[in-house]
Amino acid sequence: MAKFTQIGLVGRPGHGGVVETLERLIRFLKSRDVRIVLEKGTATLVPHDDFPVFDRHELGSKCDLVIVVGGDGSMLNAARALVDHNVPVLGVNRGRLGFLTDILPDEIETSLAEVLNGAYREEARYMLEFSVLRNGQLLPGGTALNDVVLHPGTAAQMIEFELFINDQFVNSQQSDGLIVATPTGSTAYSMSAGGPIMHPGLNALVLVPMYPHTLSSRPVVVDAGSIIRLEIVKQRAFSPLVSCDGQVRFYTEPGDSIIIHKKQEPLRLIHPLDYNYYEVCRSKLGWGNRLVRDDV
Repeated sequence: MAKFTQIGLVGRPGHGGVVETLERLIRFLKSRDVRIVLEKGTATLVPHDDFPVFDRHELGSKCDLVIVVGGDGSMLNAARALVDHNVPVLGVNRGRLGFLTDILPDEIETSLAEVLNGAYREEARYMLEFSVLRNGQLLPGGTALNDVVLHPGTAAQMIEFELFINDQFVNSQQSDGLIVATPTGSTAYSMSAGGPIMHPGLNALVLVPMYPHTLSSRPVVVDAGSIIRLEIVKQRAFSPLVSCDGQVRFYTEPGDSIIIHKKQEPLRLIHPLDYNYYEVCRSKLGWGNRLVRDDV
């Protein structure tokens, strides 16, 4: 197991308890003689003159581990900035759900001590990238850990587009849009739209129509190596949006081709040794626990 000696800290501003948890983290890491690096926005929350400060997009190249304090949204935001640096990421949950940030604030000292001692599990979560082909020119779009979504934006208006998978025509759709989700994102927006829950170890992605104008349109699971292409119908003047994890927006134009594919570099997630995906689902989604049976 890798030994972590230079650790970056990222915290979400304005989130309840984040400052308290960051200070607790700093005290613990100092006691372990670990070099601490602060993300630029985080440095305004916990100013320490003796720590170097870097922009979020630089942080990954300066550390061998990054700890994100916040909710799943904080982790999604950090993932897009850090994934290209191949740096492992650990989450401390200060949010509501915590699918990606699985260390509780009260467990920092015990859980993080185990991680620093080499007792942890590393998991690769693949991400998605999209670009837009417009008038023969390929425009950069964005990166997502959960999902890439085609949607109408602020207007309650139906979208018309054609779906291709690996250059094979699948169907034309009239709907409120389409969610293209990773296994990580299958418990997020995709699930609320009726998509299946997929184990994060699967090399697959799911395409979930949003309020389709046909009863036969259902979610489709395909190999993660597939190239998804969405052709926006030219005849409509309406310009839908593409979003990454609900945080990055790209305005399309009629006739655009939206190309979605698996990103080559995965996100490296660090978990405690006792991490259990199904236990997370039970806790966060309200699944039933094991039944207690009397001995016969």
